[in-house]
Amino acid sequence: MPGSNHPNMLAGLIFAIDEASDRPGTLVATLPFGGMTLLEYQIRLLASAGAEQVLIAVGRMTPALLAAVNRAGSRGLSVEIVRSAEEAAEKMQPEARVLVMADGLVTTDPVLDRMAAEGGHALLVTDDAASPAAIERLDMRDCWAGIASISVGQLGQIAQMPEDYDFQSALLRVAAQSGAEHVPLTASWLRGGHAVERSAEGLASRNTGVLAALTERRSDWADRWVFTRIARALLPELVSRNVPSWTPVALGGVLGLGSIGAILKGWEGSGLATALFACAGLATGSAMATLRGEERRARALERAILGLFALVALASGWIERGRIDSTTPLVLALGAVAAQLLVERAPSRHRRWWASPSAHLLLLAPFAFAGFAHFGLGAVALYAFATLAAAVEGTREKA
Repeated sequence: MPGSNHPNMLAGLIFAIDEASDRPGTLVATLPFGGMTLLEYQIRLLASAGAEQVLIAVGRMTPALLAAVNRAGSRGLSVEIVRSAEEAAEKMQPEARVLVMADGLVTTDPVLDRMAAEGGHALLVTDDAASPAAIERLDMRDCWAGIASISVGQLGQIAQMPEDYDFQSALLRVAAQSGAEHVPLTASWLRGGHAVERSAEGLASRNTGVLAALTERRSDWADRWVFTRIARALLPELVSRNVPSWTPVALGGVLGLGSIGAILKGWEGSGLATALFACAGLATGSAMATLRGEERRARALERAILGLFALVALASGWIERGRIDSTTPLVLALGAVAAQLLVERAPSRHRRWWASPSAHLLLLAPFAFAGFAHFGLGAVALYAFATLAAAVEGTREKA
């Protein structure tokens, strides 16, 4: 039995039974979403939430469903198909917690992470029966919003019911009767794209909102107002055209090398402009990696942006050292890079105004365009040290 040596393991259960309302014969779970199928996207969310095993509850098998399950299983996660609550209960460890996702559910990481953090039985609910997230009424006030945290024992209770029961509805009723906590669906989760979709057209329109929400993870001012906006504009187009995730990364890497070369040739304004485009490419690649659940790759690309800033600053300091015949620009560059490295490692929560690698590039660019990159390096160093001081103070307050 998978995970039998982990008494508190987290498992997932996804329903993939209903057909799309505008594509007869096609399961909603196999409709395209986020550069993959909706089912693969749901499995990716469960894996990110910590699930070690995912079961797919099906009514009938289709080639597209089998292909999606095989692709998801090839990533190292245990993904199996079940046809009943009894079969699901048999395949799961008795003490496992089970996160249930409704058929056709579109959601994001913060929602699933919140439900995964629930220690006991819980139901995500909305008090708006007209909400796109409302699936089935639980009582006079709340409707189920597509996610539940249950126990394997509750699956066993459903298995004792008559054979003609509706698996998803029966599970919901058992969870509700057990006194499960009602977790309200927030307005921000709705804005992030949380909803249940039954059509290919509706899923396609929901796709853009969810992709936009994924870009919000980079919250400092430079990313929020510049690079996140670029990624938000590019990501839906790249995904809809099935552009490989390495494409923006490769472009960002080539432009990054080009920017360093231009700076070392003395073309600092052109080099900084190219570095900004390189940063946009790496940020978009990080968002695509996040979408596909490749968190290590996303973090690596964030570090690549830090590396780009460091190389740009040091190259600018080196060139300015020779241009004004002073070591001050190089010292400023070294100080800025060192301070930013410490900021990145600070345990305190980062504030929106704090310095970031992308913010430094934006700050340095206008000085380089004007031919005063050494003043820009001074501004960058001051910004980095001011942020470091705030980070140290925040750590002290937290302690």
